[in-house]
Amino acid sequence: MINTKIRYGLRTMIEIGCPDNNAGILQKDIAKNQDLSEKYLDPIISALKTSGLIVNFGGKKSGYVLRKPAKEITVLDIFRSFESGPNLVQCICNPSMCYKVDKCVAREYWSGLNNLILDYFKNSTLDILVKRCRELKASPEDLIPGLKLKANAKKPTKKKEIIKKKSSRK
Repeated sequence: MINTKIRYGLRTMIEIGCPDNNAGILQKDIAKNQDLSEKYLDPIISALKTSGLIVNFGGKKSGYVLRKPAKEITVLDIFRSFESGPNLVQCICNPSMCYKVDKCVAREYWSGLNNLILDYFKNSTLDILVKRCRELKASPEDLIPGLKLKANAKKPTKKKEIIKKKSSRK
């Protein structure tokens, strides 16, 4: 199981990497965008700073930016800001705890699966996730060259429909 600090750490890194500006993103904005309290985000930001993944752009009270390009930051780097590494079972990270370690087929299986996860984390860069984030936040005009939506083409929200229905009844 991947704990919440790791999950929110990854989401925080995506938030920091996603803006196109170089001014960074404030912690309060990260908290708001991710529906987290700033207090809960404090140790996450601290761990990411300590591991050298992020810095304050202009010192205290400024936005956070990535310390190096997103393509050079792996999901494993982010994971290791919070834990030593994904270890599915204790005998992988602490073989001395089990006397069957040399002849345990189950341990071999879990170790193989653990290695697959490690490889996936090593080969997944923040850049890939940031690109996907930008795709999801982009408007259709940004994604399809030459597409121009008409101003009136947007569907009204339910709130507007309710207001229209109420005013038409009078």
